[in-house]
Amino acid sequence: MKFEDKLVVVSGTAGILGEAVARAFHECGATVIGIDVVEHRAPFRSFELDLLDLTETKKVIDSLGSIDILANIAGGFTMGETVAETTDETWDYMMNLNVRTMLNLVRAVVPVMRESNNGGRIVNVGAHGALHGSALMGSYVAAKSVVIRTTESLAAELKQDRINVNCVLPSIIDTPRNRQDMPNADHSKWVSPEALARVVLFLSSADAEPIHGAALPVTGLV
Repeated sequence: MKFEDKLVVVSGTAGILGEAVARAFHECGATVIGIDVVEHRAPFRSFELDLLDLTETKKVIDSLGSIDILANIAGGFTMGETVAETTDETWDYMMNLNVRTMLNLVRAVVPVMRESNNGGRIVNVGAHGALHGSALMGSYVAAKSVVIRTTESLAAELKQDRINVNCVLPSIIDTPRNRQDMPNADHSKWVSPEALARVVLFLSSADAEPIHGAALPVTGLV
């Protein structure tokens, strides 16, 4: 896949998956703009930005000019309380980290894509586990479910503008943190960040032009 003439915005580039996605686009010739709430080194231009601040997010996006691809990778997981014991802090943390960051970038990027009239691609990260409820994961599952439904709604709204919106649904990603938390698991069955990044690149490519509103499971052998 080639992206030499594309400007790509990737969120969460200080994290394992975000870094893998940004690196994959960079290696395929794209001009990559990385965004994260923490400062980080990267072989591409990056911004230290709190995506919960819509005003600052719009300011950064508006400074970039035309945008071809948005990869909403920022997000995260935490085990929670039971649903009946869920605190406001846990609920807000999962919704802000997984939903609000995505929503604010969408609200900033979509007007830019529409104004350029060149179409575009948006790829979000849901979760395979969000297809059903799980004990002690209510806040996380709810947040990632919102990502999936928002992806579908946004795709229906933007397809006539030739802007494709899809999401990936990973299971367990092979990261150092997950290996530490599950040392006895068969890590060979998990999805590597690099493999998941290739799926994100496919959904961002010309080959994915007919695909709108897909929630694509990427589960490896789990």
